[in-house]
Amino acid sequence: MQFCRAVAQVLFLISLCGFVSAEEDDLTFADLEAPEHDYWNRPLKDPFTLIKDDLLQGKFNLDESSEKAYLISLLKALKIPVSTQMLAYSTTSLQLSLISPRTPRALYFNEDLYLGYVQGGRIEIVSIDPELGGIFYIFDIPRSGVRPVAERSERCMKCHADEDTHEVPGLAIKSVIPGPTGGTLESYRRTLTGHEIPIADRFGGWHVTGADDLKPHWGNLIGRFTPEGIVTTPLPPGRQFDWSVFPVATSDILAHLLHEHQVGFVNRAVQAHYRIRTALEIGKGRLLPEDKAMVDRQVKELTHYLLFAGEAALPVPIAGDSLLKEEFLSTRRVTKAGNSLKDLDLESHLFRNRCSYMIYSTVFQSLPEGFKKLIYLRL
Repeated sequence: MQFCRAVAQVLFLISLCGFVSAEEDDLTFADLEAPEHDYWNRPLKDPFTLIKDDLLQGKFNLDESSEKAYLISLLKALKIPVSTQMLAYSTTSLQLSLISPRTPRALYFNEDLYLGYVQGGRIEIVSIDPELGGIFYIFDIPRSGVRPVAERSERCMKCHADEDTHEVPGLAIKSVIPGPTGGTLESYRRTLTGHEIPIADRFGGWHVTGADDLKPHWGNLIGRFTPEGIVTTPLPPGRQFDWSVFPVATSDILAHLLHEHQVGFVNRAVQAHYRIRTALEIGKGRLLPEDKAMVDRQVKELTHYLLFAGEAALPVPIAGDSLLKEEFLSTRRVTKAGNSLKDLDLESHLFRNRCSYMIYSTVFQSLPEGFKKLIYLRL
């Protein structure tokens, strides 16, 4: 992070921005069509956009012999581990008519890409642009030699740029009590994402494997309305569907925990991008005195999150799927002493070292230099 080199500049920035009490600001930063954001026309730098034409034109030689074969080869081409698979059976998706406890939706991810797959449906992509946040695509699985076209989806924005993501293009995780066909009976934790969410409020509408002792939570359940209220019954993974449809037979608890952590970080970083750009536009390239509270709050919130302050502790140790651990740790950056920000704990917390590996992500590294230096000082 080149911390020492930045000290002189940081001290100047502190004199400019100050640290003041965090109060709610009324800054309007969610106009995606405003010139400073220009979400729909700005040149894109997200990883999927950079390769999508070659990929969809067949230049990656993906296996099109079956849906499953295509999915596996697509994930490999995008460098998304199949072991990150998570299955959701609630109808909280654009393709809700195809999703049910009998046909759950599969989700996969790496640090910049999030992919959804629905049997008999379409591939959904959320690709993180370092400055604009989520860029949303949807396309058909190739059939009968017809090449798919990746559409940049506006409909996805109804859930991915609303109050759940603080009006910026981000990532959403729903936790609901689904009914017998997957429709929502009750929902939890709206507007909230990240590792601070108590385990007891997570996983509603999702299958969770490898976590038999990790209770209570809302995973692996369906509900029904009764005169006494909603009554839930267990829905063990694999009871109503065949695991062989999917690349792996897991919806592992570790994948869910990593996903939650990343989503919380991405949403906070994207929000900072939009707020700072709007403030600089209003101030014609400079931060006005009234924006100091906003800058301070964003610095505090992102630093707080990077350091896992407030992380919900694991009620019991978890093992984590062995393939997922191997693939996740294969990209670890190590110090001379052999330590890494990806080193797992899994006894009481997710990670052994208390700073997030997402500090290396493009969405963080693309934040304005002055803002990052304030975060480095607070770190």
